[in-house]
Amino acid sequence: MPNHARAAGLTAIALLAGITAVSFAAPAKADSYPSRDITFIVPFAPGGGTDPIGRQFAAGLEKALKGSNVDVENKPGGSATVGISTVVRARPDGYTIGLGTNAALVYQPLVNDGLIYKSPDDYEPIVKMVELPSIIVVKGDARWKNLDEFLAEAKANPGKMRASVSGLGTIVEMVLQQLNKAADVKITPVPFTGGGGEGLVAVLGGRVEANVTSGAAGVAGQVAAGEVRVLAVAQKGKYEPFPDATPMGDNYGVTLPYATYVLAPKGLPADVKAKLVAASLEVVNSDDFKNFAKTTGMIVDPKGPEETKQELQQYTRTFQDLKTFMDQK
Repeated sequence: MPNHARAAGLTAIALLAGITAVSFAAPAKADSYPSRDITFIVPFAPGGGTDPIGRQFAAGLEKALKGSNVDVENKPGGSATVGISTVVRARPDGYTIGLGTNAALVYQPLVNDGLIYKSPDDYEPIVKMVELPSIIVVKGDARWKNLDEFLAEAKANPGKMRASVSGLGTIVEMVLQQLNKAADVKITPVPFTGGGGEGLVAVLGGRVEANVTSGAAGVAGQVAAGEVRVLAVAQKGKYEPFPDATPMGDNYGVTLPYATYVLAPKGLPADVKAKLVAASLEVVNSDDFKNFAKTTGMIVDPKGPEETKQELQQYTRTFQDLKTFMDQK
């Protein structure tokens, strides 16, 4: 072999060896993740019952990941599908994640063919955070002193009693439809795309007779001030934040919980996903998060990606049954 050819060959080998060495020396992506701010999308407006959950989680994640901000961005609309679709469409790099609910992730795909997601196979379930029961709220000076009185008037006036909900197809509407079915009444859901806060304003302003919302966080102040009264709760047994509320699970079997999850776009690098899952589980298992949940009437239910995926798949049957009932009305 000529000398110049031999030299060129040795140079090429040296370059290849150098490149290989650099490749092996490059840090894993998770080593540098996160290196910039993370956006956490809450698919509801500020002021409702879900927004505080997202903000509490984001604050905890910021501490757990150390070094980068986790910025909450409210993106309401479409019964939470606008915000969730934004997460699903985002670049799968761990810098755009968000909150999802069981209704938005499972029921909405049953009734909206245009959604970009159909099942947990279309995104990355990261962790389950909390469950909380829905409650029925009326004005503090309303004529109905308990659920029985409210339902008696609803039964005598089919379709005329109205209840504000944070969008059609949300869990609170599902709970209202469960009650309609079980109590043989027809209370009309009135959607407010601004979330539970806007629905509460509607009942305070007399535009609807009741508001169905999730948990105690969004109404605790108004209840304490006597502006609203909690008539009922969608669970079995007493609800500690509002012990006088009628448990609809006892007499009507209305127990559908409102469940919240963290999701990311499909295709996250495995090491980034592992770091994000570990940090998220650290948050929901922390004392800070548990104390937050306890004071706002929520039940912490930490689940990792696989358990979360299985739970979402199991909700399909429940929501399909409700859809059948609603289609028959």
